Amino acid sequence: MMKPITLKDIASSCGGKLFGDETKLVTSIVTDSRQVESGSLFAAIKGERVDGHKFVEQCINAGAVCALVEEKPAIDCDYILVESTLVALKGIAEYYRSLFTIPFISVTGSVGKTSTKEMIASVLSQKFKVHKTSGNLNNELGVPLTLFGLEEEHQVAVIEMGISDFQEMYRISKMVKPTICVITIIGCCHLENLGDRDGVLKAKTEMFDNMADNAKIFLNGDDDKLSTVTEVRGIKPVFYGLDSKNAYYAENIKNNLTNGVDATLCFEDTKLNVTIPAIGNYMVANALAGVAVGKSLGMTDDQLISGVESYKTVGSRANVIKTDSYTIIDDCYNANPNSVKAGIDTLVNFSTRKVAVLGDMKELGKEENRFHFEVGQYAAEKKIDVVIAIGPLAKELYNGANHGTEAYYFETVEDANAEIKNILKQDDTILVKASHSMQFEKIVENIK
Repeated sequence: MMKPITLKDIASSCGGKLFGDETKLVTSIVTDSRQVESGSLFAAIKGERVDGHKFVEQCINAGAVCALVEEKPAIDCDYILVESTLVALKGIAEYYRSLFTIPFISVTGSVGKTSTKEMIASVLSQKFKVHKTSGNLNNELGVPLTLFGLEEEHQVAVIEMGISDFQEMYRISKMVKPTICVITIIGCCHLENLGDRDGVLKAKTEMFDNMADNAKIFLNGDDDKLSTVTEVRGIKPVFYGLDSKNAYYAENIKNNLTNGVDATLCFEDTKLNVTIPAIGNYMVANALAGVAVGKSLGMTDDQLISGVESYKTVGSRANVIKTDSYTIIDDCYNANPNSVKAGIDTLVNFSTRKVAVLGDMKELGKEENRFHFEVGQYAAEKKIDVVIAIGPLAKELYNGANHGTEAYYFETVEDANAEIKNILKQDDTILVKASHSMQFEKIVENIK
């Protein structure tokens, strides 16, 4: 339950006009009519397919104390009238965040946002009551809803931030006002808006414009773009990464595949031996980020180790599924060139026949064909035994892999599902990865 806030404060924070009792208290703010309960404020959003204004009456009858709307409701109820519900939610979120004096950790990057957020939350949960982003609530609508989930008991918040254009990070960070900033990798994503990796760096680092005056910054120093950030508003970043040049670095990395990744995490005069319950070496960098943030908040070495080793994979992100026939690496939540190559690097570690089922990587801009071709080449160079490319853009991925390894191409997921079991063999290890809109979960369901 939220800290109770009055309708007066809500209207004031978003520049809305209140029609009703300004002393009424709100204890939850929702945009989904199915989540309404007694004390809710229902924010009616006009979506592409559904207009939330059609559900105002239903929500009031279900116990909502007020509606946030762009037009007067047909039902007699308390309501706040605004020009844009989406813009209003951001104003309310900024106000609600101001009621908390706890650490706010913001996590962004082209690759590994969610796994790093989960690792940081896992570490911090050994000492603090943690509130974290759930699901994909990391954009300009999701972040307000995440902030509204903060309760009195929470001692720290870990907020994931995803963007696709310039100024989005500025608007999101204005709501969050982070006290700790974490950036994972500057990769090739959303290039149709951001142009190139320098554009991605510029967009991601807009976070710094709204961070607290005494904020801390943690950056992946192995990234060639992030390593150029030397000072921001008088704050020197702390770098983490696998290379020993970083303040937080790793030694003795040993990938035990489904039994986890062993590593020694090093900082100052400390060396922590951990087993990370994940399959990719890239998780070592995520663990270093978690340890760096935890150390900055006064955690003990034992707490840091327990936190890293308590990490759990979420959703379709390098989730290993063992069946009677195959080992499936379900990583079909999303994809860009960096993350697909990281997935291939993980697949290479397996001793079985290795199959990469790869699909379209979206939002790569004018160089999209080159990026797909290069990923195909990379798979062949890494000696992946079989590449199955699916989707219009993935035709170039197929072309890149075709002369270096056994490769197949299908235009649609349905076409691939009709033939894929004829290609696979007993005991194959199979990486399944593409942009989320490709719906590769259908492939996972078909073969598991």
